[in-house]
Amino acid sequence: MTRVHAFSDDALGDLDAVALTAAIQARRVSVPEVVEAAIARTEAVDAPLGAVAYAAYDRARAEAREPRGGFFAGVPTFLKDNIDVAGMPTQHGADAFTGAPATADGDVARALLATGLLPLGKTRMSEYGFSAAAEHPRQGPVRSPWSTDHVAGASSAGSAALVAAGAVPLAHANDGGGSIRIPASVNGLVGLKPSRGRLPSERLNRQMPIRIVADGVLTRSVRDTAAVYRETEKVYRSLELPPIGDITRPVRRRLRVAVHTTGVARDADPEVADLTRQTAKLLADLGHHVEEAAVPAPPTFPDDFVLYWAMLAAAIVRTGRLTHGRQWDPTRLDNLTLGLERHLRGHLHRLPGAIRRLRATRELSRRFHEQYDVALSPVVATPTPLVGHLDPTQDYDVVMGRLLDWVAFTPWHNVTGDPAVSLPLATTSAGLPQGMMIGAGLGREGLLLALALELEEALPPAVLS
Repeated sequence: MTRVHAFSDDALGDLDAVALTAAIQARRVSVPEVVEAAIARTEAVDAPLGAVAYAAYDRARAEAREPRGGFFAGVPTFLKDNIDVAGMPTQHGADAFTGAPATADGDVARALLATGLLPLGKTRMSEYGFSAAAEHPRQGPVRSPWSTDHVAGASSAGSAALVAAGAVPLAHANDGGGSIRIPASVNGLVGLKPSRGRLPSERLNRQMPIRIVADGVLTRSVRDTAAVYRETEKVYRSLELPPIGDITRPVRRRLRVAVHTTGVARDADPEVADLTRQTAKLLADLGHHVEEAAVPAPPTFPDDFVLYWAMLAAAIVRTGRLTHGRQWDPTRLDNLTLGLERHLRGHLHRLPGAIRRLRATRELSRRFHEQYDVALSPVVATPTPLVGHLDPTQDYDVVMGRLLDWVAFTPWHNVTGDPAVSLPLATTSAGLPQGMMIGAGLGREGLLLALALELEEALPPAVLS
């Protein structure tokens, strides 16, 4: 395996975002030094990883001279290429059109950048976020820094690759079927998909019948993730959810933990199931009450979720000309996007029932979490696939079958709206990260972060070297 990283003794060192913030505030390093180090690191790793969608380095250098305020003032980051950032185009991982620079920050960028984070540009993703691997037919794949033979995982692949490789300490990601948690799993990172409504959402996501997409960040430490949510809560606070607050200590009370090794579509393969049981044993050794329990998903869930995704793809395909004008070229869409649109055409009569059943999962989850505080499962059902396994130029049925085999656990939380976090708690026999996922009831991010701190203390994550 070829590994790629940029950790060195420059201004970034191996610091996480909280430590880097402290170093900047203590004047041990300057913001221009930090930004130059991040740009140099990004340029060093991007050729083998293919993670950057749009570079805004000159803008970052200018902003570094007078960084905006906020807790993370001057900490470099990247934003995923499906949210609007003023002055940068938004391509959604597609080349069926050419995006113009956004005239203003979208709601997500506005909230994140208000914390002081300094953007270096935007990161590559799968086309419209539909695939669990960013393998573009013409631009090439986004590769894992842990092994460039393997994918970096899900539509937030570019952000994950840059954080894991040490180019920046954290980066924006979002999750409509696992795209915060899957790249966290693949790249040995912390990835919290928050509760529905916890952070602002882009306008199109707010218009969905079921708001499955949640925005967040990918980090190398639990405390960084906790700090991001603490700081964004000062900017944007959902009145429908309890506040997270400042989570700095491990959970104190012992929890009721359900363990799943069967997802909504299939069983985890033997190695992944064994790693999950090892994590369950760690929780039991820490004094938590652990028992096996099934995901409370109805048997219709996988088909209903695919049909819902097909509805989203069809909306993109059918409104592309209206949105982008004559430059829109649907022949440049990949087979997964086009296949999903065809899937809707063949099953349109089932869509109302699918939406009704998906909405009903919220009550199923509420009842489940009356019995269990949290649920442990693997993030994905198999180890990380090689580049090419999910190549979207393959036949639609082949790609979709392989996606369902891999992404068998994460979509549940997108539909219920519940929070779930991927933690770097396991490593496969091939030496690759295999994230473990812990989910909780709606609004319980504070509990997840406190438990994550306990687990991080008990089992520190591996770092690329």
